[in-house]
Amino acid sequence: MPILKATKDNIREASKVVKKGGLVVYPTDTVYGLGCDPFNVRAVERVFRVKGERKEKPLPILASDIKCIEKIAHLNEKARKISDKHWPGPLTLAVPKKPSLPDIVTCGLASVGVRIPNHKVAIRLISLCDGLLVGTSANKTGQKPPKTAEEATKQLGKEVDIVLDGGPTPLSQESTVIDLTSEKPKMLREGPVKLEEVMNALRN
Repeated sequence: MPILKATKDNIREASKVVKKGGLVVYPTDTVYGLGCDPFNVRAVERVFRVKGERKEKPLPILASDIKCIEKIAHLNEKARKISDKHWPGPLTLAVPKKPSLPDIVTCGLASVGVRIPNHKVAIRLISLCDGLLVGTSANKTGQKPPKTAEEATKQLGKEVDIVLDGGPTPLSQESTVIDLTSEKPKMLREGPVKLEEVMNALRN
């Protein structure tokens, strides 16, 4: 699998691959992501196969803007306050999903993890893919999430259709995940954004 430099032309090529149902490895602000069209059930099934995951761990969705997130998820006042402060950035919010998103993406859960990454290559690619892209980490289950295109290729190379190299990821750490589906925000995964910062966004 060739690693392509993340030029404008190659990002456009990668978006064409996604639209045809293919899988792409791409850089984000956190770690390298494994992406596909979240509305293409066969492509989503392939993501689970490539990662070696049973269909029990929901796939997060990255978006180019809030309007695109609203196509697949309900954002209440809390979610909006937090997203105003922390997006684009390394914070994933678990919020109620809309029926428009196939259930396979969330493994049947009524919520979906969403975020807007703070990374030019990722945003450009996602925009060209109609604003939404699966954004799970580009690693085999149980292995370390990759911080470079080379690390991602070692793990998944032959099983994906295109790898975009945008250099090492700035944060080299998976995003914080906050569950907003109940009254009190709950941290599901620690990351660059601390729970206290999220609570401050709600208080302000």
